[in-house]
Amino acid sequence: MITINRMLKSTFFILVLFIVASSCKKTTQPPFSDYPVDANAPGGPLKFYAAYDGSTTNPLMNGVDSIRANFPASNSAGTGDGITGKSYMGNPDAFAQYAAANDFSKSTSFTIAFWLKKTPQAAGLGTNFAFALNSKDYSWTNLKMFLLFEDGGQSTTSAAAAKFYLMDQWFEFVGAKAMPNVLNGEWHQLVFTYDETTSVLSTYIDGVAPTNLPAGFGNVTNNGAPRGPLVFDNGTSTDKPITGFTIGGAGTVAKNANGWMGNFDGSLDQFRLYSTVLSPSEVLNLYNSKL
Repeated sequence: MITINRMLKSTFFILVLFIVASSCKKTTQPPFSDYPVDANAPGGPLKFYAAYDGSTTNPLMNGVDSIRANFPASNSAGTGDGITGKSYMGNPDAFAQYAAANDFSKSTSFTIAFWLKKTPQAAGLGTNFAFALNSKDYSWTNLKMFLLFEDGGQSTTSAAAAKFYLMDQWFEFVGAKAMPNVLNGEWHQLVFTYDETTSVLSTYIDGVAPTNLPAGFGNVTNNGAPRGPLVFDNGTSTDKPITGFTIGGAGTVAKNANGWMGNFDGSLDQFRLYSTVLSPSEVLNLYNSKL
C-alpha cells in the first residue's frame, strides 16, 4: 500500500508540473511533446502574464495568469480571436478581477504591455478602463494606477483620448497628444514603462515612442520632486495596500463607487506586467514577435 501511494503521489506531482509549465506560453495547441515552456520562472521580472488562450468555455481558465497559475476570481468577458490565438473580448458589463497581480505590487519600476482592438465607445456612454490596480479607499478613485479611454465624444478612430493615472498623477493623451489610430478597430500594442532612476513614464505604440508628446510629458513627481522608486504597497494598512487587479474595468469597488468608470468594450490580448523597464529595442522586439 505504501508503494502504491508513493507511485500515485509521484504521478500526480509530475502531472501538476506539466500543467503549470504548459500554461506559460501562448500557442495554438502544439503537439504534446513540443509544448513550450516560458523562460521566466516565478520570481523573475515578468510578474503577470495572461495570454487568454485557455478554455473557450470556462472564463476562469481562459483568464489564468501563467506565471503563478493565478486564476481570476471572476471573468465575465467572452473569448474572441487575438493577435495570436484567442483574446479577452469585453463588453460594457464585463471585466476580469484578480485578487492580485502576484507580487507586481512590490515593483519600484515597471513595464506594462498588452494588445488591444477597439473602436470609440458611443458618445455619452462614458469611459472605458483597460486595466486598474485597485486599492480600496486610496484617493477618491480607489485605484493606484489605471488606463482609460474617453468615449466617442472625445475619441475618434484616428485620435484616442486616453488618460494614464499613476499614484495621484494624471498623464492626459488628449488634443494634440492623443494616441494616433489605436481605436481604429485593428490590433495595436501599448507599452508603458516607469524608470525609478529617471522618474519618467515612457509610452510606446506598436513598438515605437509616439512623436506627438511634448518634452517632459512623462515626468513623474511626488510633492514636486522626482518620485523615484514607486511604493504601490508597503504592506501596511496606512499605505492603503493593493486590494486587486482588474483587466477590462476599474474594479468592483471603483465601479460601484463611481458610475462613470465604464468597462472595456473591445478586445485585449497578451497582458504582461514586469517589475523591470524594457528597453526601446526590447519593446520593439516584443511588438514584432506578435506575442
